[in-house]
Amino acid sequence: MGKKVKKETEPFSKDVFDPLPIESKTAATAVLMLSSPEEEVLAKACEAIHKFAEKGDENKTSLMCLGAIEPLSRLISHEDKTVRRNAVMALGVMASNNEVKKCLKQLDVIPAVISKLSPEENVVVHEFATLCLTSLSVDFCYKVQIFEHKGLEPLIQLLSSPDPDVKKNSVECIFNLVQDFQNRAAVQQLNGLPPLLELLRSEFPVIQQLALRTIENITTDGETRVAFRNVQGFDRILEILGTKEFSDLHEGALRVISNCLEDSESMQLIQTMGGLEQLLQFVGTSTLPEAQANAVKAIARMAQSSENRTFLHERNVEKTLTDLLMQENESVRTAACQAVATVSKHLPSRDMFRSLDAIKPIVQLLNSEGSELRMAAAEALTSLTNSNNLNAYAIHDAEGDKLLVRQLQDSCTGAAVYAASVLTNMASQEELRKSILAHEAMPALVELLHSTDNNILISATQAVASLACDAEARMELRNVGGLSPLVQLLKSINAEVRRNASWAISVCANDEITALELCNAGALEILQEIKLSPNRNNKFSELALQKLLDSNLSLKYSLTGHLSASDITTDGFYDHGQIRMGYQVSTLEEVSKQVVNKQRATIAVNGKPPDQFITKEPDDPKQDSPTETTASSVLSSKRSSKTPSKMKGKGNKEDEKRKDEDEYKPQPEMVVDEAWGLPYDAAFHNLVKEAVESISPLQDVVKMYTALAMLVCDAMGGQVEPEKLHDFLWELHISELKFEACSNIVLIGKIKKGTYFHRALLYKVLADRIGLSCSLIRGEYNRAWNEIFITSPKKTYGYSQPECYIIDLMHQPGNLMKSNSPAALAYHTI
Repeated sequence: MGKKVKKETEPFSKDVFDPLPIESKTAATAVLMLSSPEEEVLAKACEAIHKFAEKGDENKTSLMCLGAIEPLSRLISHEDKTVRRNAVMALGVMASNNEVKKCLKQLDVIPAVISKLSPEENVVVHEFATLCLTSLSVDFCYKVQIFEHKGLEPLIQLLSSPDPDVKKNSVECIFNLVQDFQNRAAVQQLNGLPPLLELLRSEFPVIQQLALRTIENITTDGETRVAFRNVQGFDRILEILGTKEFSDLHEGALRVISNCLEDSESMQLIQTMGGLEQLLQFVGTSTLPEAQANAVKAIARMAQSSENRTFLHERNVEKTLTDLLMQENESVRTAACQAVATVSKHLPSRDMFRSLDAIKPIVQLLNSEGSELRMAAAEALTSLTNSNNLNAYAIHDAEGDKLLVRQLQDSCTGAAVYAASVLTNMASQEELRKSILAHEAMPALVELLHSTDNNILISATQAVASLACDAEARMELRNVGGLSPLVQLLKSINAEVRRNASWAISVCANDEITALELCNAGALEILQEIKLSPNRNNKFSELALQKLLDSNLSLKYSLTGHLSASDITTDGFYDHGQIRMGYQVSTLEEVSKQVVNKQRATIAVNGKPPDQFITKEPDDPKQDSPTETTASSVLSSKRSSKTPSKMKGKGNKEDEKRKDEDEYKPQPEMVVDEAWGLPYDAAFHNLVKEAVESISPLQDVVKMYTALAMLVCDAMGGQVEPEKLHDFLWELHISELKFEACSNIVLIGKIKKGTYFHRALLYKVLADRIGLSCSLIRGEYNRAWNEIFITSPKKTYGYSQPECYIIDLMHQPGNLMKSNSPAALAYHTI
């Protein structure tokens, strides 16, 4: 028997673990495997998570809740290519979930993802890394991180990738990034325009659209537009417009052109390339409303240039736009109206639109439901009526004034603004003003004066100023309570609002009754405050203040110390002395109620006999004219309870107002309020009578001035030598008159010892009554003087210019001194 041979066996290693195939059916297990040290396990776990995440958004959320985000964000930087690829794929898919995005913000994953865009990585990594960045880049915080970690440059490089998915993700991510202005400039600086233009030739429409939208966005940047011209971007855009197969890109291409037309260089380049003709042709042939609207917008942009407006006019652009106004599409009609507004800056185009009957359809568009279309129609009418009365009448014939007044109450701010502007343009014609007012424009405008929108306030005040040039309009403005809000606009912090409000007030102040109500509403005080402010004062506020002062000569003289030859004083005028701008001037009634004091006397003028204080019946042909009626602001103690200030008007304001209000009442006469009245100055009345009888008949104007000076001098105490002025005790005389009358008011006719300012005042009020032209100027230290202009006799060649003289009323009565002479200087200075 043979021996059994023992079979040799292979030695066993204690450290080797036999392969264990594991089949997991839960995502939680796959997430746990992400912590494995084995590369093969990691790769398979990432792959399984990627597939699970692709199935839906709920799966992405589940994976996040299981804790997959943190290990995946680490594994995308793993040294093993397969693990790295699969981790990027998983994370790229999951990044589209909003909750995952929030989670990734805490992990600072952007630098790692950007590093996967390097050329060393394969196409799959590029695809899913760009997909991840695309999802994240819609968030502003991630935009900033991508920019700060220089992610834009590798994304631009990947626009030239051979893989269409990489291209699509890269351009979409760039599109998201350029929503932020700093990225727009960066694309141009990183030479991103050429690859973007090349993508317009892609066979995939989605890539073309994304590239075009990105170009549209970045061409809003000025430097990018320059670069766009340099890389022949217009060639490619115009090529797209000329290709019917690219009709889906026409709208975007037109928006790019509109952006570029912001630059004059781009505009000239497009015109040189025949782009303007192409746009006009496109407008007429395109069947796509949105593309057509964008083409019209581009034309409107080009029409910003005067040269282009001429070019468009020569190619009958008005006919093209008129046809577009008839289209049903609202976007096209809106764009057409906007283009009409721009093209109409060319004067011949305004007339052309009228000859093409384009105004009526534009007026009809004011009835549109769309607020944007209504606003565009009003904008077009604003431009068409600018310095064109025939177009204004065409709007009236189309019953547009009624629609425009209605549009003043439009909820759309722009529509109301343009409507007011059209009415302002139309109001230059009297017939149209009456029609506009007949449609109750004034109440609607007054309503706008309460707006908080500066654009509305500017347009509304301009319209009020244009309509208020008629007395009827001013009366309606008063009746509907428009003066108070108009005055309040003087306090606006907006300079343009203040200027327009000042202009409207200066127009309204042409009516004395309206001027008085403006003063009662506080306009005078506010305008005085503005005058003292170097920042707020302007020519319009100065004009408004001047107009109001012209209607309050007593106040004007107190504040400014000057009355011109055109400022004609009447009974009721008084001199309260110099008052600083911004301070209030007491009325005569208020002064009369004061206890007699040591302050300067108020000198008053009233030469109308008491029997003339009664107004004759309205039908009396000899009824006093308004300038002959004594002012109740001086004679009456009744003042409106609504009067917020102490300001008063000159001579005849309140009496005229009361006469206007009562002229249709059955009363045969109206008696001035007897509660308080300025006493009748018989002495002054006699002086007026003497001046009329002895001076008016004189033929020589110089003799008239001299004779009046003598009359004033005699009435005021006679000639006084300069060295004896200290013996001329006029102050004591005035004090005696005050205590005699028990009042701080002294009637000018009662003064028998008058100094410079008394005599100058008397000279002015007498000269105004006999038709002599002279001014009244207040100086310092109780000085005042009158300036007159006298023309010398005819010289050998033509007439000499009138020369200014000061007339002596104190020392050498009637002596005429040239205003710039030493004698004149000595007369009005100490």
